[in-house]
Amino acid sequence: MNRKYIFLAFSVLFLFACRSTNEAGNLNQQMDEYLKGQADYFRFNGNVLVAEKGKVIFQKSYGYADFDSKRLLNDSSVFELASISKQFTATAILLLKDKNKLKLTDSLKQYFPELPYNGITLYHMLTHTSGLPDYEASMNSKWDRRKIAFNPDMIAFLAKEKPPLVFAPGSRWEYSNTAYALLASIVEKISGQSFSTYLAKNIFQPLGMSHSRIYNTRRSLKDTIPNYAYGYLYNDSLNKHEMPDSIPDLKFVIYLDGIQGDGVVNSTTADLFTWDRAIKNHSLLLEATQNEMLKEQALADTVNKVYYGYGVFVEKTEAGKMISHSGGWPGYTTFLARNVDKDQTFILLSNNSSNSPALTKALQQLANGQSVYIPYKHTEIVLDSTQLQKFTGKYKTTTEFRIERTGNKIYRVFPNGQKTEIKPESPNKFFYADGTDRQIQFEMNEKQQVVKGWLISYGVKTELQKLQ
Repeated sequence: MNRKYIFLAFSVLFLFACRSTNEAGNLNQQMDEYLKGQADYFRFNGNVLVAEKGKVIFQKSYGYADFDSKRLLNDSSVFELASISKQFTATAILLLKDKNKLKLTDSLKQYFPELPYNGITLYHMLTHTSGLPDYEASMNSKWDRRKIAFNPDMIAFLAKEKPPLVFAPGSRWEYSNTAYALLASIVEKISGQSFSTYLAKNIFQPLGMSHSRIYNTRRSLKDTIPNYAYGYLYNDSLNKHEMPDSIPDLKFVIYLDGIQGDGVVNSTTADLFTWDRAIKNHSLLLEATQNEMLKEQALADTVNKVYYGYGVFVEKTEAGKMISHSGGWPGYTTFLARNVDKDQTFILLSNNSSNSPALTKALQQLANGQSVYIPYKHTEIVLDSTQLQKFTGKYKTTTEFRIERTGNKIYRVFPNGQKTEIKPESPNKFFYADGTDRQIQFEMNEKQQVVKGWLISYGVKTELQKLQ
């Protein structure tokens, strides 16, 4: 090749490489600026990992693993995943299916004949279409709170108390923690191993997820994990974070702590990224089985067209097809998502109940070249009742709500009566008074009448339709 063309070719490659590096650097800076703002102004605390095409492009820790000792989080801190755990439970069932140890058409009665529920299959349980009653609600009212309940206790409780089905199996969709706890017990019955041991030997160890385990023995056995991120809730009246164990209304975190399958997988952002790659590459399951897990099996949200597979939500968004699951337990809010079309992975684990799904949505926008509003401190101004009255009325985003005025205050009010005060920071922009990163900005015509608005939720702007 002519030296001139070789030089030009290398010049183009060099410029492309510089541009790609600069773009990656800018994206990293944007994500950090956004999350630092969330930490500074809205108390975000947690670990974040973002990857594209199998390469980590952003990873950082914000805040404390232990608010009492001021021990900081790091990239190996272990978090309770809450309901992200369900995809591990689903995989455990599917591994047994691939080994011909069970069929998804098997009935619940086949494994637990003492339970008073007919017509429920493993498929119903995997897809949240079983209609099983909520064990948490039932046990909250009748369980001896001096004892920590484990899966056999939960099964015996359902067999004795016989809370009725919520609906006929397969007739509709409703999220069921009971179904996934029972699936974990079915894994134990078939494998002859504890659920913890089965996941360790068949998922965590083969994938090299060395910081992942079932962990529901902190309270029952006083078991500890090195580098553990303890879950906290913020107490506004005391102006400090506290563990849910000390909050009377949250005592279920103690007496229901032994239940496995619907939660209690504990892990790190790095291990979850390893898990995400294993799901993408069907490293554990047969390819056909993995595809069924990620398929649109049951319609979960008719308005937004969100489906459920086996242990994961599946939806089509403007950015591409998303596979995701959130998790929530007092002190923890977690989110794991992958944009299948662009192979982008987003992992956000919070140990002070920050809004992980909403924060992840902002990171997704940044990763796809869209802007977000960087968090800032809001300062209230004074508007009189006449100025406030013009904002009242009916509005709609994905849901409808009203804005109502009482004296010199206005509120966002949902049909169920739930309301939140919104405070003015400019003549046409308001911020939520509940401490969340949400604002409403109104657009006015020449007569100073509202024509539409914008909901800015955790930095992401959505049009607000004025209905009346």
